[in-house]
Amino acid sequence: MPQSHTHLPHWNRQNTPCFLTWRLAGSLPVSLIADFYTTSGAKFLAADRILDARATGPQWLTRPEIANAVISVLTAGHQRGFYELGPWVIMPNHVHLLINPQTDLPRIVSGIKQTTAKECNGLLKRSGPFWSRDYFDRWVRSSAEEQRITRYIENNPTKAGLSDWPFSSATKPEMRLTGA
Repeated sequence: MPQSHTHLPHWNRQNTPCFLTWRLAGSLPVSLIADFYTTSGAKFLAADRILDARATGPQWLTRPEIANAVISVLTAGHQRGFYELGPWVIMPNHVHLLINPQTDLPRIVSGIKQTTAKECNGLLKRSGPFWSRDYFDRWVRSSAEEQRITRYIENNPTKAGLSDWPFSSATKPEMRLTGA
């Protein structure tokens, strides 16, 4: 059964791998936000290319202390048993990850975003929205799709022109906690 959360309907399925993406608040021009919030793969890819171009908005996730705070929260959620953490990447203005949720997905995403927003805003000595309100999710339907998503996540920095990007499970394989 889908759950409504601002713009997108979100399905809630435990023990099924899920591809997640969310972005920093203000990282997309307002005119593009409505197109981003769709289940259309083509529109998702177009919005992701815009995020990768980093033409507008904040890029706080380029700062090691900010990216590492997000990484710490991701690994803590895995260690606490909320999800199995597969491949992930912290891009300059957005996050991609593949998880296998062990509890409600909206609760997982909300927990990650709230915890990291508070910590990162503190590090930045700022207040206000850190993450955009919504997120994109896609339930993985086959092992072939899971492999495509893994390649997408791990190759995202290279496609965005970020050589030797340090904030990824591809560059930190010890922090990829499942075979997902």
